[in-house]
Amino acid sequence: MRRLVLAAMMIGMVTGAQAADLPDFPILRGSYVDAPSRSGNWEGWYVGGQIGYTSGDIDFSHAPSAMTSFMLRESVLADPVSGWALLPKNHAQSNGFGAFVGRNWQWDDVVLGVEANYNYLNGLESSAGDSMTRQIVNPKGETPPSGHTYTYNTTLSGSAALQVKDVTTFRGRAGWAAGNFLPYMFGGVAVGRMSVSRSATVSWDKYDAWAETQTVGNNTVTIQHNDYLGSGSAAQTEQAGEQLCDRLDRGPRA
Repeated sequence: MRRLVLAAMMIGMVTGAQAADLPDFPILRGSYVDAPSRSGNWEGWYVGGQIGYTSGDIDFSHAPSAMTSFMLRESVLADPVSGWALLPKNHAQSNGFGAFVGRNWQWDDVVLGVEANYNYLNGLESSAGDSMTRQIVNPKGETPPSGHTYTYNTTLSGSAALQVKDVTTFRGRAGWAAGNFLPYMFGGVAVGRMSVSRSATVSWDKYDAWAETQTVGNNTVTIQHNDYLGSGSAAQTEQAGEQLCDRLDRGPRA
């Protein structure tokens, strides 16, 4: 860095010396003219349209968890079952089209702007359904008698579906003009319409396993018991024909 500054100072000194040694021709005299600006004109309104392709991952793995937690809120099965990852993560893709309008204000090289953007998505949707069965042994909160083991043969089944219909974004922008190139930062909010549905069903059979020892003559026999204590089930379905969602949208662009 020191070498660079020193070289710049030497170049400036040499240039000044050459200018001082030039003859004083009248043609060299005159008023000072500002150098033309290197920045383009980004001021004003703009409108446009767009077509595009969208893809994304939709994670349904814990879609039924809130429903199972509510259904089993007074049961010893609430904690273990609500943590099950039942459904998979799906990949969805869609084409779409839309329009945008915006306004820029420019001060020298500083450009500030706002923009509204609407995008209709044609078929960005996915769905999933599955079931799983697990044995839950002496869950937390269960108090079987000494020597007894309570087992719940539990089955969870569920489904979920999601369709994103359209997305509208509102963003503010701040940039630095460099000719026809405008790097900028932006921040805003995105609002979309979705169709959402999900369902969950939980059923269980409860068993009591215990051992009984009997003595017959000189022989001792152990008898294993597995008594059926009952069953239960719960189901819930949620469906929203149209639901608003929003998210913060921010980042750098150029």
